[in-house]
Amino acid sequence: MPRISRRARTREREFSVYAIVRCGGRQEKASVDDVLTVDKLAGEVGSSVTLPAVLVIDDGKVISDPAEVGGYQVTAEILGEASGPKISMIHYKNKTGYRRRLGHRQKYTQVKITGISTAKSGAAKASTGKASTAKASTGKARAASARTTSSTRAASSKKDD
Repeated sequence: MPRISRRARTREREFSVYAIVRCGGRQEKASVDDVLTVDKLAGEVGSSVTLPAVLVIDDGKVISDPAEVGGYQVTAEILGEASGPKISMIHYKNKTGYRRRLGHRQKYTQVKITGISTAKSGAAKASTGKASTAKASTGKARAASARTTSSTRAASSKKDD
C-alpha cells in the first residue's frame, strides 16, 4: 500500500460541500458542524439563524453566480456569547500631565453550522415573479401620477388666463 502524506490525508477528510458566508461585515468559510465566532448577533441561545452565502463549493463545483447562490441556505445554531481579547489604549500628551488608560473587549457570538442545503427552486422563482409584478405596478402608478400632475398644471394655467 502506498504511503499517503499527512497533507493528502487531511484533504480526503475535508467536506465536499462548504460555503463562504457573509456575517458581520466579514466573510467566513463554513462547513457542516463547524463552530464560528462572528460579530454579535441578536437571538437567544439555541435559536436558528440563516446566513447569506456568497460562494458555494459543491463537490468541486464552484457556484458564484448570485442567482444560483441565492438557492442555497446556510443555517446555524447560536451556541452562546464570547468576548474577544482585551485591547489596552493609552492616551498621552507631552508636557501637559494628560494621561488616560482605556480598555475594550469586543463581544462575539459563537454559532454552529447545522446545514448547507438547496432551497426549493419553486420558491425562488415565485419570489422573482412577485418582484416583476411589483415593478410593473410601480410603473403604472408613476404613469398615473404623471397624468394627474400634467392635468393639474393645465388647470392652473387656465385659471391664470
